[in-house]
Amino acid sequence: MTSDARLAVVAVGGNALIVDESRKSIPDQFQAAAATTRSIVDLMESGWNVVITHGNGPQVGFILRRSELAMDEVPPVPMDYAVADTQGAIGYMFQRALHNEFTRRGIEREAATIVTQILVDRADPAFQNPTKPVGSYMDETLARVRAADLGWAVKPEEARGWRRVVPSPIPKAVIEIATIRRMIAADCAVIACGGGGIPVVEDQQGEYQGVEAVIDKDLASSLMARELGADLFIVSTAVEKVAINFNKPNQQWLDTLTLSDARRYYAAGEFGSGSMAPKVRAMIEFIEATGKRGIITDPSNLAQAVKGTSGTHVVAK
Repeated sequence: MTSDARLAVVAVGGNALIVDESRKSIPDQFQAAAATTRSIVDLMESGWNVVITHGNGPQVGFILRRSELAMDEVPPVPMDYAVADTQGAIGYMFQRALHNEFTRRGIEREAATIVTQILVDRADPAFQNPTKPVGSYMDETLARVRAADLGWAVKPEEARGWRRVVPSPIPKAVIEIATIRRMIAADCAVIACGGGGIPVVEDQQGEYQGVEAVIDKDLASSLMARELGADLFIVSTAVEKVAINFNKPNQQWLDTLTLSDARRYYAAGEFGSGSMAPKVRAMIEFIEATGKRGIITDPSNLAQAVKGTSGTHVVAK
């Protein structure tokens, strides 16, 4: 494995670290990360350099819940700091899992986590219309108190109660991209852009300011893959393949998804807005910009998918 090897960006979902409701603890999440890491190291052994990125939805939720419970004693954790916390913690899981797997296989290689900021536009319409629910459910009275005291935007969510909502702006640039490139050139396995990256805006002096927002992990990962000139973009999710007519009698699993079909299905609302839609959109943006290929599959089928025997392969034509 050398710095001129093919480069794959592998985006692992935050939910992939929580196998089921009975296994949410930190040690349980590490075991899930270790299982995914074995497939990623298989990919490295077959000649790929890899940059790993990951989701953080459940983990940020845990941080915000702890913050809410402790609010009478310590100040609440801002969203950008919560994302940074998860980048460090989940990055540590993958770093340690990679080191252990390298040691078992006799691979002389290092892994490093890059705390990654993502530039967003302060004029992004998302800041005027926050839609991304975060944190725990509340009754309306408490939600309105939090809104008044802390400046939160809050909305009702069906019959389950009220939740805080934050903006989800479009990622514009990966601030640490040059550092990530240098780490790849040094033959390091890199974990970067975790949780969609820490959202920052640039002020008139060219200084960065963190903002209370979250960035979609798949869109940020696609952006990083494009900026790195990756040869392959992989989104690891809960299912082996993408389906159309999902959960309907005429459900159809897709081995291949062309760019034109991906655009058509996406525009028709074929994919769930909170599940497969951002993954397909991320693939569309990557392939439009690069003409290369992408794969959507689950962690256990990662190595087989790269060989062409599993997963949904998203291609230009």
